[in-house]
Amino acid sequence: MSRVEASPPLWRRLLPLAVLLAIALAVYGSGLYRYASFETLERHSQKLDELVAAHPALSALGFVLVYAVATAVSIPGAAFLTIAGGFLFGMVAGAALSVTGASIGAIGVFLVARTSLGGWLRSTASPWLERMQKGFNENALSYLFVLRIIPLFPFWVVNIVPALLGVELPVFALATVIGIIPGALVFASVGSGLGKVIEAGGEPDLGLILEPAIIGPLIGLAALALLPVAYKRLKARRRAAAE
Repeated sequence: MSRVEASPPLWRRLLPLAVLLAIALAVYGSGLYRYASFETLERHSQKLDELVAAHPALSALGFVLVYAVATAVSIPGAAFLTIAGGFLFGMVAGAALSVTGASIGAIGVFLVARTSLGGWLRSTASPWLERMQKGFNENALSYLFVLRIIPLFPFWVVNIVPALLGVELPVFALATVIGIIPGALVFASVGSGLGKVIEAGGEPDLGLILEPAIIGPLIGLAALALLPVAYKRLKARRRAAAE
């Protein structure tokens, strides 16, 4: 007779969520989130440059960890951190480090949500949520690509909802890593020229991503990501018409 594996106790399932909330309380309660600003980068730009030059590997690791924690606790200013990465490490390396940190933080939140809340939500799911879950999972990769390329919803929402809908971790991770690369390159390129902006006493233009030359290709990438969904629906309609 096969043995039925017992589900983990409630405290164990809620422990990852409690740890994440504790980190968030520490970050917001201590005011550390306020340092994610252009003013802070401008004030300490020379010291940060010297630190990166003296300890490049350690500085890169520290940047990734800071970005991961900022993503996990949903600190506003992801664009600023990516700009800072471009400023400190150059466009390509800054974008790569930003993508790494953001992906680690996003995957961490995804796993916490799936462990602490996913099972409970699926066990109490109403029929409409089950239908939504089925439809989303059939095209999860395409939908997640679109949501990562074009931020239609806050980043933290796109980290949590797929976990509650039962999206598989490899699909979520792949869509996250690849989907945030275009935006990361745009903002890291802004950061790579930030030295001249600071010398001139100005501030970076975060509205750059809304320029037609930038947003146009991003929308094009999102449309390409939706082609498999459109093909599946067209194929289903033809099959239904033939029957």
